[in-house]
Amino acid sequence: MIKGIYHVIGVMSGTSLDGIDLCYVAFQYENNWQFKILQSKTYDYTNTWKQRLGSLIHLTDNELNKINIEYTQYTAQFINQFISEFGITTIDFVSSHGHTATHKPELLLTIQIGNRPELSDLINQKVVCDFRVQDVALGGQGAPLVPIGDELLFHKYDSCLNLGGFANVSFKNNNQRVAFDICPFNYVLNYLSNQMGLAYDDAGMIARSGTLNKELLNQLNLLPFYNQKHPKSLGAEWVQDYFFPIINGYNISIKDALKTCVIHFASQIHEALLLNDNKVKVLLTGGGTFNSFFIDTLRQLSSFDIVVPNKDVINFKEALIFAFLGVLKVRNEVNCLRSVTGASKDHSSGKIYYPKIS
Repeated sequence: MIKGIYHVIGVMSGTSLDGIDLCYVAFQYENNWQFKILQSKTYDYTNTWKQRLGSLIHLTDNELNKINIEYTQYTAQFINQFISEFGITTIDFVSSHGHTATHKPELLLTIQIGNRPELSDLINQKVVCDFRVQDVALGGQGAPLVPIGDELLFHKYDSCLNLGGFANVSFKNNNQRVAFDICPFNYVLNYLSNQMGLAYDDAGMIARSGTLNKELLNQLNLLPFYNQKHPKSLGAEWVQDYFFPIINGYNISIKDALKTCVIHFASQIHEALLLNDNKVKVLLTGGGTFNSFFIDTLRQLSSFDIVVPNKDVINFKEALIFAFLGVLKVRNEVNCLRSVTGASKDHSSGKIYYPKIS
């Protein structure tokens, strides 16, 4: 049944392995979509789960199936804890991204663990999930999927830039929404910080103290991906196969590597934003928003009006929008745009599961 108001829990886990983001949102449609984040929380991964999720691309099919079952149960625990902790009683459904284990759209393959049907039974809620598979089957990249939310929830911004494990951008071009992955971001910065025994480079202070290695910067800028036309997307496999070998080929300090990578990312992001011919008002979200060294570097490169929203939007925009993808799915409305992913058509993607009646 088409409703005017929906109360949804969005669930998101990104490649930066910060944890599982949960966001309880009220959506209302009156001429256009409005939202209000009612509750939100990130549940940190244990070190064991960080290690397991960080090695997903190396698993066999049987190992991946086993961890898919366990991760579905793990996700359900956090959802139940979230509902209990905040005393949430009104829920239309839970909308979950899962965690990307494999993303090779060129091989018509994308797998997000945690999207098994039993998730609905474990939380006793209707579940909408597995949003990427249908798009890849239709010849699309299966990513990024957030731009439909940029289009309908954040349309007052010229560009929406998200800095998570990867940096991606979304904007209107010739009256069509365009979006693509630009470059890695926290996936790389956290990898380097981990080598210093740190979870991440707080505010980019270590990178700020480093020295730019121009030779490394030039080599990174020559990566062929950057010259590919969109639609295009990145996955952990690409970083492991192409990006890390370049960095690891240089005998330089971690702080120098961090600084060089931040400057490299700022440069690539600046170039991507220039593709938007509008006077660019940029909404900045994702964990990278707290990297003040990166923000300073990007502002030195450009004259864009960079808008940093409140912390709920910074931290939970992806969880919020995956909740919204679920709303569009249950309404059988388009939530995947061919102009973004390269699929053969716009479509309403995702699977819907219901708890078994006991």
